[in-house]
Amino acid sequence: MLIEREEEWGVCGEADNGRAAVELAEELKPDVVVLDLAMPELNGLEATRQIKRALPKTEVLIFTGEQSEQLIHDIFSAGARSYILKTEISHHLISAIRALSQHKHYFTARISEVVFARYFAGESGAGKDKTEGLTPREREIVQLICEGKSNKAAGAALGISIKTVESHRSATMKKLRLESFADLVRYAIRNKIVTA
Repeated sequence: MLIEREEEWGVCGEADNGRAAVELAEELKPDVVVLDLAMPELNGLEATRQIKRALPKTEVLIFTGEQSEQLIHDIFSAGARSYILKTEISHHLISAIRALSQHKHYFTARISEVVFARYFAGESGAGKDKTEGLTPREREIVQLICEGKSNKAAGAALGISIKTVESHRSATMKKLRLESFADLVRYAIRNKIVTA
């Protein structure tokens, strides 16, 4: 509703999960994509990576209820240019989209405090995405499996065989030195691949 009140803008599509958001973005090629961080099938962080890889000129705004220094770093590392807390969206959404449409970053005061605190502490860019060692496909499989999808359902969602899902899952467990499914779920929650 906020976006449609602006005469020069229009909502060209809506998706109810991250995978659909990526597909719709690739089809419609919007100037700005607004993503929720916590989406089923493909979280906002991974959806951002995929959208920016396919459409480098499309800007991404993430909104979420969570705020942590590492999460903010991960979101900007994925290619988003704006991060707004859900409690602030009614006050900042239009300004953020306006800035993004001009390919500029947009930070709210709360997010700026975190970004600048990190910068002045000498850590700008020094943080490391804890999922960095995983391939995009491995991150997708971790999310689907941790959301309760079977290997068969995950394979169907990704267009790959069950054996390929099992192979990626095994490689992921080995890379992360995890021993059980419970360990994998804890890892996924801790690293914001899924929400609890």
